[in-house]
Amino acid sequence: MSKVNVYENELAQGPVIARVEYNSRLDFWNGSDWTDGGLGTHLGITKLRDGRYVLIHGTQWEGQSDWAEVVSDERALQAILSTGNDHLLDDKRFKPLRELAERQLVKELEH
Repeated sequence: MSKVNVYENELAQGPVIARVEYNSRLDFWNGSDWTDGGLGTHLGITKLRDGRYVLIHGTQWEGQSDWAEVVSDERALQAILSTGNDHLLDDKRFKPLRELAERQLVKELEH
């Protein structure tokens, strides 16, 4: 696996604050390819030792590089939920996000 530079924000500028292993855990099957919803792009997630979450942006486009950004717990949770990768919430690294989801998501009305 390759290492990806992590930046403080989505601009992928400024100092590199960490390096993480590339992954595409948030990709989903669109019927013909694994993707994050974009053409030739992928999305992963991991957690730094200091507790912050990182979204990893992968690309298959020549001349572009994979990069990663630190995100809020809320944004990390939304990335997991919006890609349908809820199973990640069972991973011990993402337990705080499961707890956040239990607090924030509106429950369905039972019959």
